[in-house]
Amino acid sequence: MQIGEIMTSKVEWIDPEETVMEAACKMRDLNIGSLTVMDGGELVGMITDRDICCRAVCEGRIPATTTVRSIMSTNIAYCFNDQDITEAAHLMEDQHVRRLAVLDRSKKAVGFVSVDDLARYSHDLAGEVLEAAAHAH
Repeated sequence: MQIGEIMTSKVEWIDPEETVMEAACKMRDLNIGSLTVMDGGELVGMITDRDICCRAVCEGRIPATTTVRSIMSTNIAYCFNDQDITEAAHLMEDQHVRRLAVLDRSKKAVGFVSVDDLARYSHDLAGEVLEAAAHAH
C-alpha cells in the first residue's frame, strides 16, 4: 500500500515570518500538533507544539514577537506519496519522529503521514515507530 492511500491530505501551513503565538493559535483552532512552514509555496520547515514549548517558552522567548522561522525545524523528515508505507514507517523509526511530510515527486507538499495513520493500517508498524521515538527522548 502506498503512503498516498493512508496520509492526511490536508496540508495546514504557516508563513515563517508569522509569530509563534499565531502558530500556536492556529494549531489550537485546528486541533493539530504541527504546521508546515511554507515560504512562497516552498516547504522550508515544520513547527510543532513541542518546538513551541521547548524552543520558545522554555527559553523565555516572547510568543507574540518571536517568529516561526526562529524556532522551526528545518531538517524535515519527508517521504513521497508513491512510496510504500513500510518505507515511511522505517524512516520514522530511523529519524525518531511521529510524523512525516509527504511530498509528490516534484517536491510539492501534499500531506502528512503520522503514527495514527500507520496504526489504521498496521498496529505492528505503528508500535515499532512509537518504540523508536520513545528511545530518542
